[in-house]
Amino acid sequence: MKRQLKKSVVYGLYALSFTLLVGGIAILGFVAKDVSEQKTSYVSKGILDYEEKVPVVNTEVKIVRPYTDQEVKVSKNFYDYQDESSEQEQSLIYYEGTYMQSSGVSYSKGDAFDVVAILDGTVKEVKEDTTLGNIITIEHENGITSVYQSVGEISVKVDDVVVGGQVIAKSATSNISTELGNHLYFELIIDGICVDPENYYDKSINEL
Repeated sequence: MKRQLKKSVVYGLYALSFTLLVGGIAILGFVAKDVSEQKTSYVSKGILDYEEKVPVVNTEVKIVRPYTDQEVKVSKNFYDYQDESSEQEQSLIYYEGTYMQSSGVSYSKGDAFDVVAILDGTVKEVKEDTTLGNIITIEHENGITSVYQSVGEISVKVDDVVVGGQVIAKSATSNISTELGNHLYFELIIDGICVDPENYYDKSINEL
């Protein structure tokens, strides 16, 4: 003869099972929520840490001087039509009985010094000139062209890609400015117009 459980025992077992089921669901929900919150917190923290601790890269590119030697000085200025007449006279180039306005700046030290690219760019021309000396022309972004005359020991060639501050040659001599001796004659051209380089050093190309 089979034993039958009392109704009170059956109801108790049902109640216990229901309690365990509900409790299990609650525990699983709590664990899932905790894991989800931890995951969300981790991702959020990573983004905040990145924004707060990693410095933003400065993408502004600045024009550097075409030399690094601190002893190099200006030996002949750019001819500015707005300058006083006395300053304009100092910015004239005399060659074979003719006075010409200097469209660049001459830099001298007394002996040879390294000549560097003023910006990242591509070498467009390297040539010899009996009057001006060796010439390097580099094209840059934003319609900027730099021209380095009276140079020697050239270390770049046409189509070379250079970076700002890279040594591309050494200062040398030219027949058009023999009185300056060893020097660099530098021209800065923006949108096809020669400008005074001294007004543009340390400026961002975004400021031009």
